[in-house]
Amino acid sequence: MKTYTDAHARKGLDAKLPRIETFPNQFPGYTITIVNPEYTSVCPKTGLPDFGTLTIAYEPRRRCAELKALKTYLLAYRNLGIFYENAVNRILRDFVAATRPVWASVRGEFRSRGGMHATIEARWPRRRK
Repeated sequence: MKTYTDAHARKGLDAKLPRIETFPNQFPGYTITIVNPEYTSVCPKTGLPDFGTLTIAYEPRRRCAELKALKTYLLAYRNLGIFYENAVNRILRDFVAATRPVWASVRGEFRSRGGMHATIEARWPRRRK
């Protein structure tokens, strides 16, 4: 049986993806929640498709994510080989870099495969040890 390698673990983390465009926020102190029920990517080892629902929640500071640009960014994952955990954390990293929010979270609820499903959630700012 083949094992997972370090190359599998890193796959997709440095792939070039479309930019998440933003626009100026006009109001302080509110939450935006964006749900994408049609997220897809590919397992970096097996090449099988992964499906899930992504929820991005954040409190904007000066910039808001432009939804069409965010949709284009998320669609770029469709043929990208990347593990669930890496996808959720990369989306959070890229989203925070683009919007510089007060706080943000990305939650991925991935469909069952082989009788198991997974939910991964990442938050920014990151928890301190």
